[in-house]
Amino acid sequence: MTFSSFFLIVRNALRHRTRNALTVASLAGSLCLVGVLLALSRALFVGSDVEPGQARRLVVHHKIALTQDLPVAFEQTIRKIPGVRAVTRLRWFGGTYRDSRDSKNQFAQFAVEPQTLFAVYPEFQIGESARRLFQSQKTACVASRALADRLAWKPGERIALIGTALPVNLELTLAGVFDAPTQTAVLYFNWDYLRDSLRPGEDARDMAQQFYVQADRDDAVADIARQIDATSDNSPHPTKSEPEQAFMLSFVAFLGNLKLFLAALCGAVLFTMLLISANMLSMSVRERTREIGILKSLGFTDGEVLAMVVGESTLIAGVGGILGCALAAALCAGIQAAAQNAPGFASVIRGVALSPLLAAATFAIAVAIGAIGAVMPAFYAARTSIVDALGHAG
Repeated sequence: MTFSSFFLIVRNALRHRTRNALTVASLAGSLCLVGVLLALSRALFVGSDVEPGQARRLVVHHKIALTQDLPVAFEQTIRKIPGVRAVTRLRWFGGTYRDSRDSKNQFAQFAVEPQTLFAVYPEFQIGESARRLFQSQKTACVASRALADRLAWKPGERIALIGTALPVNLELTLAGVFDAPTQTAVLYFNWDYLRDSLRPGEDARDMAQQFYVQADRDDAVADIARQIDATSDNSPHPTKSEPEQAFMLSFVAFLGNLKLFLAALCGAVLFTMLLISANMLSMSVRERTREIGILKSLGFTDGEVLAMVVGESTLIAGVGGILGCALAAALCAGIQAAAQNAPGFASVIRGVALSPLLAAATFAIAVAIGAIGAVMPAFYAARTSIVDALGHAG
């Protein structure tokens, strides 16, 4: 392609600025969606990197339904299984903090065992004095750095939670703040404090929703899961044990065949982009039919005319691709921020990011759409004879 041909491509792309700007905006919006769908598919179905602590962590829950509890006494059975390094029981509290209508005040709250929490979550980093205070004071709690920064909490902060799922109110004192690999907004408090606050005879006093288990090595995880489930097969409370990452991804199954849905949605978006590109080029070529005849009379070959039309479409689509990648990266960052209130999910959603490879793939899709959409208009322009082109009345 000569410099004159490239100059004409740029000039033609800038000729109808309003129309081309709208085309670029349409392509950018569509490619933004494609980029997010690719990032989401990679995070959900290909998998993302996990911390060593999470790779060795199991979630034990009721086999029938997550809403059914497990007896606290089962924890001792789990501890006796070879390869188990630490176990902690967990119950979601779901209390209201200050004004529940303010999303800033909404965060995850769990009752756990302070003595084993940081053994099960070795990736959590907290000062030794704060750890000891959390373990020794029944009303103490710890919060993630993301949550403490959001609500401007400092050690010693008094935190009042109004019970909604459970009929108790809690008065907690912040013992310290821990750092986690993911920006999760979560608060942990003492299991015994919750138990003592419940009325005698309340089912939740001696029942847990899940047990989180930390294995002592990676290759022991599958065997530990089988042994835990085998011990409860004939009990009134059968269990299902699975790696934490798999447990979080299992919620995707509630949405049906998500993989097919994402593929269909991505295909529909790509087809729409193809129609947009082809329609824009067809209009542009028809408007410039006489100009094409003049170019041919000046010595431009059919191949050069074809290359100019394809180049114009590719240039416009490429600009839309760059903008679409930027929008997709920003939207992925927003999705990650929205996952802060979902502990465990944050490690999955962390993979919803437009990596350089995905950005390159999204841009390549944009260029390919531009080139494919220009094929028919370009062949029409290249095959139009000089006589027919100059005689075109518009």
